[in-house]
Amino acid sequence: MHTTNTLRRSAIALLTAATLGLAPTALADTGHQGSSWRAAWAASPQSPTAPFAANWSLQGFDNQTVRQVVRVTTSGNRARIELTNRYGSTPLRIAGATVARTAEGSAVRPGSVRQLRFDGRASVTIPAGGTLLSDAANLPVEAFESLTVTLYLAEKTGPATFHHISSATSYRADGDRRADLTGAAFQETSTSWYFLSGVEVTGGRESGRRNGIVTFGDSITDGVGSTVDTDRRYPDALAERLAEAGRPRAVVNHGIAGNQVVNDTTWAGEKGLKRFRQDVLAEPGVRTVIVLEGINDIGGSTTTFPAAPTPDVSAAQLIAGHRTLIREAHAKGLKIVGATLTPIKGSYYNTPANEAKRDAVNDWIRTSGAYDAVVDFDRTVADPADPDRILPAYDSGDGLHPNDAGYEAMAGALDLDEL
Repeated sequence: MHTTNTLRRSAIALLTAATLGLAPTALADTGHQGSSWRAAWAASPQSPTAPFAANWSLQGFDNQTVRQVVRVTTSGNRARIELTNRYGSTPLRIAGATVARTAEGSAVRPGSVRQLRFDGRASVTIPAGGTLLSDAANLPVEAFESLTVTLYLAEKTGPATFHHISSATSYRADGDRRADLTGAAFQETSTSWYFLSGVEVTGGRESGRRNGIVTFGDSITDGVGSTVDTDRRYPDALAERLAEAGRPRAVVNHGIAGNQVVNDTTWAGEKGLKRFRQDVLAEPGVRTVIVLEGINDIGGSTTTFPAAPTPDVSAAQLIAGHRTLIREAHAKGLKIVGATLTPIKGSYYNTPANEAKRDAVNDWIRTSGAYDAVVDFDRTVADPADPDRILPAYDSGDGLHPNDAGYEAMAGALDLDEL
C-alpha cells in the first residue's frame, strides 16, 4: 500500500508540475534525514512593524504572490528553504512555493523553477509561532548565486513575520504567479523579506564540513547604509574574501537594524540575549559566530528616533550580556569573535556619556580575553585625525553607519586564521 500511495502521489506531483510549467521535485527524499545540511543564507525574523516607511508586514497578504531574491554564500547539490511564522498570531497557510535561479529583477531563469514541497505536499500550514523547512529541491546552487523564492499566499495571512531592512528588493503580484518566468506581473516592491528566514544546502564541495560563520548584531551587521541590491554588507564582503583566499565558508547574516543586547524593542526585534538561541545556535553547519552589538543599548536611551527611548543600560550591564552570549556559544561548541563598537561622533547617538560607555565596552572587548578572538572594527573605520568619528570615506552620511567601502574595510580587518 505504501508503494502504491507513493506512486500515486508522485504521479499527481508530476501532473501538477507539468500544469504549472515547473520542474518536479522528487517525493521519495524529503531531505530532512541526516546532519549534512548547512546554512547558506539567513535573515532574522521580526514582528510586524513600520518605523521608517510603509511595508507589507502590518497588513499582510491576501491572494498574492511574493518573490524574494537572496544570495547564497556556499554551494550544494540540493537546497531547501526555511519559512517562519514566529510572530504570527494565527496559522499561516502557504498555498504553494517555488525556488529558481534569478534572472534579473523579479524574473527567473527558464528551466530552473522547482516546485517546493513540504513532507510531500504542495501546500502547508505553519502554526502561530512556528518555523518549518521545505523538502529538498533538486536544484544545484553555486556560492554567490542568487535564488528567487516565490510564495503564493491564497488566503489572508494577517500581519506578517518579516525581516525589516533587507537592502534587497522583494516583489508582489496579485493572484498565483508562481510559474511566471518574467517579472511583468510583479508591479509592487518592498525592501523587506517576508516569512522567509533561511536557505540551506547539502552536498557539493563543502559537504560534511562544519565551518560556517554567523554574523550577529544590529544595523551595521544588517547592512544599513550599503547599496540596495548589490550585496555589499560586511558579511557579504567577508564571504567573498574567504572565497578569494581559497578558504570558502558560508557566511550568514543575523543582524537586525536597531537591535539591542539586553533590551527588547517595539520595532527592532527581541533582545539579542533571547534571539541568539533561536537565530544563531540553531543554524546547521556553523563553527564560528562574530558578535557586533551594543551601540543601540548605549544610544537607545538618549534618542526618540525612531521610537520612544529604551531603558538605560550601563557598560557593566552590556558587558554582562556579552558574557552570556559567550557562555552560550561555548556551550554549543562554537568559537565566538567579539567586535569593538564603531564610532558615533556626529551621529544622533553622540553624547559624552554614550561615548564613555562605548569606550568602556571596547576596552573590555579588547583586553578581557573573554572572547576567543577580537576584531577591532572601531579602529578599522575610525578617522585617524578624529578617532571618535567614522572616516568620511567610510561614512554613509549619518555618522553611524558605514557605506560600501566601510563595510569592505570591516571585512578586510578580520583575521582569517582566527576564524
